[in-house]
Amino acid sequence: MNGYHGKLLEVHLGTQSIEEKPLAEEFLKKYIGGATLGAALIYSRIKKGMDPLDPESPMVFATGPFTGSPIPMVSRYAVCGISPQTGYWGEATSGGTFPFRLKGSGYDAIIITGKSKEPVYLKIDNEKAKILSATHLWGMDSYETQNTIKKDSDDPKMGVACIGTAGEKILRYSCIMNDEGRAAGRSGMGALMGSKNLKAVAVQGKIKPELSNKKKVRELVKEAAANIKKNVSALVLRENGTLFYMDMGLTLGDTPVKYFTKSCFDASKVNAKALKSNYTVKTFACQGCLIGCGHKIEDFKPDIKTVDGPEYETVGAFGPLCLNSDMDSIILAHHLCNTHGIDTISAGVSIAYAMYLFDIGVLNYENCGMDIKWGDSATIIKLLKMIIDQKGIGELLSSGTLAMARKFGRDEGEAAQVKGLEMPMHEGRAFHGEAISIATGPRGACHLKGDYYNVDFGEIVPEYDLKPGDRFVSKGKGAAAAKYQSLRELFDSLTLCKFAPYSVALISQILKNITGWDFSAEDLLAAGDRSMCIKRAVSNKMGLTQEKDCLPDICSKALDEGATAGIEPDMDIMLQEYYTYRGWNFDTGWPFREKLEELGLDEVAADLYNG
Repeated sequence: MNGYHGKLLEVHLGTQSIEEKPLAEEFLKKYIGGATLGAALIYSRIKKGMDPLDPESPMVFATGPFTGSPIPMVSRYAVCGISPQTGYWGEATSGGTFPFRLKGSGYDAIIITGKSKEPVYLKIDNEKAKILSATHLWGMDSYETQNTIKKDSDDPKMGVACIGTAGEKILRYSCIMNDEGRAAGRSGMGALMGSKNLKAVAVQGKIKPELSNKKKVRELVKEAAANIKKNVSALVLRENGTLFYMDMGLTLGDTPVKYFTKSCFDASKVNAKALKSNYTVKTFACQGCLIGCGHKIEDFKPDIKTVDGPEYETVGAFGPLCLNSDMDSIILAHHLCNTHGIDTISAGVSIAYAMYLFDIGVLNYENCGMDIKWGDSATIIKLLKMIIDQKGIGELLSSGTLAMARKFGRDEGEAAQVKGLEMPMHEGRAFHGEAISIATGPRGACHLKGDYYNVDFGEIVPEYDLKPGDRFVSKGKGAAAAKYQSLRELFDSLTLCKFAPYSVALISQILKNITGWDFSAEDLLAAGDRSMCIKRAVSNKMGLTQEKDCLPDICSKALDEGATAGIEPDMDIMLQEYYTYRGWNFDTGWPFREKLEELGLDEVAADLYNG
């Protein structure tokens, strides 16, 4: 089999058993890899209404056919399961060198079930898998854990994905860390890992699948590299990382301010220029990447020499969203999240909501033991530490905005989340195609499956008739956003970095010459549609209905300032268009049985409708 090992590793932590199983080529051709392969493996192993923290709740680590190949920007992996944060489908992806190590270990995916009686970690080295004690690792932060496992293995190049103390405490939006400060950040996959007493997955190996056409792949490497070198976004990312977007986002009204109630903020103290002017910043890249958008800050504090990042989402969440312009506190918040393994977006949004609630009198000194005022950088750090330590008001904030709204009897439209996952640092009011993408994202509010703004910025996808339009127009955006969403699904299947500037035609050629499979543009779109539908079916099985496909009022009602003043996305018209394209039932929120069968998901259709 080309591009794959054709093997799955099944690990049951309760019985301490490990079993190698084959993955058929037809199965892989249908689901490709990454998060989509994870969804296919998970669907048949879950029961309706299953508690995400049930010991038998499965989680999957998976790569795709592109991972480990010579193609640039393919060092990505996905980790999937039922989200402890939302109760629905959950997934997160990350880069670095870990994905290459995972692929090189000899397996396309690892599925983990059960709960160990004692803390353990999974170690795989060239197809040899062991479950080892992690009692000495329990209580360590993510950096300590990675370094200790590498020392224990006497292998500084060992790939390690682990949880910090937040995952151990099953904090609902804890994440999984790898390659020091790289994070599989969203959906609470760290909590799922912690619930199994699994501290880490350590991988190493040099097993490479064959390529269908090595000579042609080498030619495609050159073509891909040429595309990257001439791409304007790639150049900007190399220079400034994702933080380059801060100025643009605030100008366009796409960066939320003051907990989504404002859009104007002075970017000069929290933009890329401020970062590079005031700190010693060095760039780094994931393995095989020609861009290098990652940043490290050196000599940050006497007691904190090096800090990974921060990136745009983190700066937005702890900065403008909290009316905070103190970059020192933003960098420290980011470091604390990385150290303990916490999603910076959910943490920042939850803290901003606490500031909002204090401002309107719902929270006060008496019921939270402190003042929580806008822009108070010391309070942001204090609240974050309380979240990490699960103390005082921090314990509630660690449950996210939806739980906070319910606790205080607030309207759920005030909670900045979709399906329980906090909103990213983007505004549906600024790009209406983005609004419907975020509202319908497979894991909830997600900027990586809701980035239709790329099209409105100028990206053209002729194969799917996607081209720039008026960003404030809702009509016609539903179906277009669905197509683009399906295209982005492919990136997390193959696996491929979202910043890779590759056309549909180039992706098709790469897939063909790695695997030998002929996928037309229509076949690729169908694969993306299939991915969306099987993930949707997982969430439907967990109780998801159409009512959850919406933006909260706090993130959709018109503002009175900035570039989006007086503008609201028409969610109703876009949702109708979106559902029509997807073949989903508007009354139930389920994919129609006929649509599932059309996409080759016959077993899912039978289970969902007859189970």
